[in-house]
Amino acid sequence: MIEIYSKNIQGVWFSVACARQQIVASSFATSQQGALSSILGNLPVNVPFEIFHEPSTFAEDTLAFLKIIYDGRNIDTTFPLALKRLPTYTQRVLKATSQIPLGYVTSYGSIAKATGGGPRAVGSVMASNPFAPIIPCHRVVKSDFTLGGYGGGLRVKLELLKREKRGFSKSKEVAVNGNTLQVFPVEYSLGPFG
Repeated sequence: MIEIYSKNIQGVWFSVACARQQIVASSFATSQQGALSSILGNLPVNVPFEIFHEPSTFAEDTLAFLKIIYDGRNIDTTFPLALKRLPTYTQRVLKATSQIPLGYVTSYGSIAKATGGGPRAVGSVMASNPFAPIIPCHRVVKSDFTLGGYGGGLRVKLELLKREKRGFSKSKEVAVNGNTLQVFPVEYSLGPFG
């Protein structure tokens, strides 16, 4: 059974779906309905679920971590994500996306180079990311560093990136499955908005 919890933390609703100490889906929104709707859309088919009002310890900790990520703060925690239920390509793209460090962005094309497929295929995976903001799909932008799309809206994506500014000035490479992923300071995407 999948257990679903949501909590309002300082005006933002965070939701998490858990099963056996693994995160099945996570989300955030300005309303409880929005956060829960996102969770429900990312649940596996034909698996029973229940929405609880009082979070388990695991869920409470996860919800607190979601707020830390949302605030643009760094955490050194590995999350037990239920990735195996997803297609292999989706898993590869999400794992690569999880390697984008705080303070940096990369492009759909760069992820495609590191994982296979094309930029549009990567965009499709980003659009259906069941683990926002744990897997930081908001750090994936177009090749010209414009924001591209975002399920929560471009204003939300811009605000997330603004909170993640760290003043970096140089790009770098991150190892991903024996390949490299080129990442760039988040300031490249903020331009006059940052």
